[in-house]
Amino acid sequence: MDELLAKATQGVDMDAPGAFLHVLINLMGMIPWTALFWWNLVFIVVGVLLGWWRGRVLAGLVWALVLGPIGWVVVLLMPRSAKPPPLPR
Repeated sequence: MDELLAKATQGVDMDAPGAFLHVLINLMGMIPWTALFWWNLVFIVVGVLLGWWRGRVLAGLVWALVLGPIGWVVVLLMPRSAKPPPLPR
């Protein structure tokens, strides 16, 4: 924890008015944004595929976007959508 605090407060004057912003920027710089982006994309693709399989593509997209893998469980627990009626001739 001390190492994390040292990295977050590196080069920050804690008495300065903008110290919070500098600490926040330092913390955001330590987050692996690229990995988070790709994992989120994988979660969304799987959610859309599960939604397509259950007949609820939009629900699969939204739940996977909001909850990630937990959204997959939500989509799987939803009832299958009724098939649309056939088109008249």
